[in-house]
Amino acid sequence: MSVRRIWASLSTLALAAVTALGVVGPASAAESAAEPAAAGGYVALGDSYSSGVGAGDYLSDSGDCRRSTNAYPYLWAAANSPASFDFVACSGATTASVAGSQLSALNASTSLVSVTAGGNDIEFADVMQDCLLSSEAVCLDSVDAAISRMNNSLPGNLDSLYGSIRERAPQARVVVLGYPRFYQLSGNCIAGLTESERAAINNASDVLNDVLAKRAADAGFAFSNVVDEFTGHELCSGDAWLHSVTVPVYHSYHPKAVGQSGGYLPAFHSAV
Repeated sequence: MSVRRIWASLSTLALAAVTALGVVGPASAAESAAEPAAAGGYVALGDSYSSGVGAGDYLSDSGDCRRSTNAYPYLWAAANSPASFDFVACSGATTASVAGSQLSALNASTSLVSVTAGGNDIEFADVMQDCLLSSEAVCLDSVDAAISRMNNSLPGNLDSLYGSIRERAPQARVVVLGYPRFYQLSGNCIAGLTESERAAINNASDVLNDVLAKRAADAGFAFSNVVDEFTGHELCSGDAWLHSVTVPVYHSYHPKAVGQSGGYLPAFHSAV
């Protein structure tokens, strides 16, 4: 049996649970800025990268949203004691579902908002399934199709979401966080994807982050990219802060607890 088929056999169940592309300054740089934000309410919106899927220790009342006490919003709130904290990020969320089910947490007194959204809009779970279970050609075509969605449909989806956030929280500082690259190229992985497939997935992460940064800037929001924080800690690095295909299956391709505390938290803190 080929290496790819062995990997595919291990991956089939996991890919049903993958929800998004993980593609997203030091804490001390934000200390003076954090105080005004902490003086009001903080609302954490978004998908699994904000809810903390993969980080464990899920809040019992969060159900399938899997909001973790190890997620960066929870860690930031614990350290900064905002006047109120609404943690509504949810696994599997798209820009539409964030707008439809999470924005009720916002109000005129909200002073800080964080959000990750966009990976599920461009169907990156399907991309990873194609790459793990099919040929290199199918994988690369699937990545190209996701990039097309990033450049065509996603900007409008983001504009709509960001406009709704601003309408409901007119005075808030809004921080949009990006996604890490998945792979260290020329790393120590000996099975799974080809190097061309890994490079294409990383490139898609960069394109996604570029789109997020542009739409955030046009909305007057801050954008914080987590790529620098995760550099040296990608899959195939030997010190990965991301899960590969794993059990429980819904952890696959999400940050571990150390990825939240060492990657997302300082990236968010620097932008607050």
